[in-house]
Amino acid sequence: MIVENAVVPTPEQIKELGAGGHDRPIYMVNLLEFKEKAEYEDGRETELSGQKAYGIYAAEVVAHLAKVGGKPVIGGVVTGLRLGMVEELWDVVAIAMYPNRKAMLEMITSPEYQESAVHRAAGLAGQLNIEMVLPEG
Repeated sequence: MIVENAVVPTPEQIKELGAGGHDRPIYMVNLLEFKEKAEYEDGRETELSGQKAYGIYAAEVVAHLAKVGGKPVIGGVVTGLRLGMVEELWDVVAIAMYPNRKAMLEMITSPEYQESAVHRAAGLAGQLNIEMVLPEG
């Protein structure tokens, strides 16, 4: 199994969000790895750690989620691996709920979200975003 953290989805992954399919809630499991020091694309000087920059984004994303009918579910600091093996652990795991894929795509493409996302990009070394649905019935 190859594991590759990323900060920006591929065009194929964006296309999948916009594609038809189930219209039920999705849960995005976010495995987050932070930079030691935040690095803003616009070159601004900062003393923020990657985690602090991401924290600005995390505080703002709650309102963006609400606008599309989503919400944060849970988040926490990774403290260890109890089964399996990976070269490096992620720093934080967070789960967010969206009413459907279309809602997530709507949120991440909105200009307001894009303003907040600069802090996300500044703070993240990479992440995995795993889509999950609850069993029907």
